[in-house]
Amino acid sequence: MANVLRHLPELEGMELGYIQGILKNMDDEQASLFAQVYRARRKDNQMILILCLLGFFGFAGLHRFILGQVGLGILYILTLGLCFIGTIVDLVNYKSLAYEYNIKVAHETLSMMSSNGLTSAAGSGNE
Repeated sequence: MANVLRHLPELEGMELGYIQGILKNMDDEQASLFAQVYRARRKDNQMILILCLLGFFGFAGLHRFILGQVGLGILYILTLGLCFIGTIVDLVNYKSLAYEYNIKVAHETLSMMSSNGLTSAAGSGNE
């Protein structure tokens, strides 16, 4: 059983609990590999917050591009963040936007590892 804080000390809150559920069936080597890939691909809450705040200065939608939501990013650019209302809503929900993206990245990383035969923990976690 791998210790999530030893491999990913920067995690907190719901993300910490979710990743802990994924790592519980892995040994230290598998957890270390997962942590390397996951850390490289995850997005930090603070980065999403800063990019969202840039929406008030004419750069609306940058956070949506970073989160892989290209369609919404283009819509935000063309409508000034849906007349700033969408930007304000995203500003309030920036942590959940980052969390949802990071959970998707965790699943992709886990499925990549399991398809390569590197782990038997596929599908574990507490949704």
